[in-house]
Amino acid sequence: MFDIQEELKKLPGKPGVYLMHDEKDEIIYVGKAISLKNRVRQYFQTSRNKGPKIEQMVTKIARFEYIITDSELEALVLECNLIKEHRPKYNTMLMDDKTYPYIKVTVKEAYPRVLFSRQMKKDKSKYYGPYTSAGAVKDTIELIRKIYKLRTCNRNLPKDIGKERPCLNYHIKQCDAPCQGYISEEAYAEKVKKATEFLNGNFEPVLKDLEEKMLEASENLEFEQAIEYRELINSVKQIAQKQKISNSDGEDKDIIAMASDGEDAVVQVFFVREGRLIGRDHFYLRIVPHEKTSEILSSFVKQFYAGTPFVPKELMLQTEIEDADIISEWLSSRKGQKVYLRVPKIGQKEKLVELAAKNAQLVLSQDKEKIKREEGRTIGAAKEIASWLGLSHIYRMEAFDISNISGFENVGSMVVYEHGKPKRSDYRKFKIKGVQGPDDYACMEEVLKRRFSHGLQDQESEEITGFAKFPDLIMMDGGKGQVNVALKVLEELRLDIPVCGMVKDDKHRTRGLYFENREIPIDRGSEGFRLITRIQDEAHRFAIEYHRSLRTKDQVHSILDDIDGIGPARRKALMKAFQSLDDIKAADVETLAEVPSMNRLAAEKVYEFFHRINDTQREEER
Repeated sequence: MFDIQEELKKLPGKPGVYLMHDEKDEIIYVGKAISLKNRVRQYFQTSRNKGPKIEQMVTKIARFEYIITDSELEALVLECNLIKEHRPKYNTMLMDDKTYPYIKVTVKEAYPRVLFSRQMKKDKSKYYGPYTSAGAVKDTIELIRKIYKLRTCNRNLPKDIGKERPCLNYHIKQCDAPCQGYISEEAYAEKVKKATEFLNGNFEPVLKDLEEKMLEASENLEFEQAIEYRELINSVKQIAQKQKISNSDGEDKDIIAMASDGEDAVVQVFFVREGRLIGRDHFYLRIVPHEKTSEILSSFVKQFYAGTPFVPKELMLQTEIEDADIISEWLSSRKGQKVYLRVPKIGQKEKLVELAAKNAQLVLSQDKEKIKREEGRTIGAAKEIASWLGLSHIYRMEAFDISNISGFENVGSMVVYEHGKPKRSDYRKFKIKGVQGPDDYACMEEVLKRRFSHGLQDQESEEITGFAKFPDLIMMDGGKGQVNVALKVLEELRLDIPVCGMVKDDKHRTRGLYFENREIPIDRGSEGFRLITRIQDEAHRFAIEYHRSLRTKDQVHSILDDIDGIGPARRKALMKAFQSLDDIKAADVETLAEVPSMNRLAAEKVYEFFHRINDTQREEER
């Protein structure tokens, strides 16, 4: 029996993180403290005015635990990680999990490329962003390629210069073909330099250059060329228009403000990069009633910047936040230089914060009902399923299905839902290896053993994969038989995870849930029922799709696939260039080498393959 008063006496006066548990041993709150002794004791002192949120939480606390750290900064980092992992009820929770696009320039390469990227890695490349619109990033990259004629291929240059023919981009005059040595490394580097200046917002030189070329083409009566230059000018002006100057200091900063109605909150962030307002985004928060603005913003900052690779030099906030000094220290350590948290009072900066707050209020008022509906379809539906099964919560669900045709190409599928939404990055396909013939039970046993054995290995090695995270509920496509197979596997692996079966009626429609040796009827008009149906259909679709792809691969196998060095691209090119397989057999090496994507070496291999076969056939005939 946990005696709270006795345990309070044992608390150390050191920095650390504390975790509050309810009677079901669920973590309901995670906090940090510079002194665990002083901070945790405050929750249980009747004389203190703790506020409605804390008062309510304290009544739910059955026990607490703590983790000692060496500093308050370490405690802050640990607090962020634990909140993200356990998603406690009484912590303010960031509902969005977004990754922002960057423009990547591979300056480490001899002939650099301009690429789209979702991650900022330490690979010596230059990164521009983050941006809020993936479409705008792709448009900008495409424009840069058109203007500066930079390569898009993955060839290893200068090593591969001259080995293959130039691609289509060269022929349509969108690449200078460094792969053929048609442009020197120095001249190419100058183009890359101009492209990086363009990304830094220096648009005037390129506009001037394009206007001169347009006028020259017009004077030479090359009107089609002039129109192309005019279109490029308009595209540049569009990009430049989006990059509006918000201040003149040229620094990176995020402007953060929020709006709340006591139940829901929306945080609006303006992203300013090198003095330009490049975009904005809003985030929905799950809050506890009567929570202060300073507490909400503090929680947001910690959760948001724990998950983003880029940290600006300055955060401009709507109000002072809790733990501002320690958060600034933490962000500074992540960035590698001082990060400032400021609350502007006058001037343009204050107006920008005010504008962000107005935008947050607008989103909150317009989208409140939409948020509620979406939450009902997802989180609310998951809660409904949990209540039917008598579970305290369901955060992650995994559903499994088997597909085959008379035992041909047995395959399994695993689909994952978190917060009632599909998490497609964690979907997995299984090609059955140890089962011959149509045996769904044996196939499912193999799939589950592979999935959870792999997961246990990843947990031991501390790898972060889709397998390492275990579900709160396993959902089987079937009834008693499929559920028993899953329970058998879990018992062998010493895992304790609830398992239910999604039972269908005679018309192949979801009827109920099979759980703990009984069928539980469900309300067909409920959101929980609709979510179960979506999960069941998605698992089936994913399995069928994989099975179909395997059948297609087997059906389209060509003799060309048996030739070393001939992949799908070259196979298609050969089939397009020649009328039949006999024509390919009859062709000489020179003719084969002229086919797009082919080279001399590949042509020789094709020629030798067919003539070796013919020679062998002649020997057999003799």
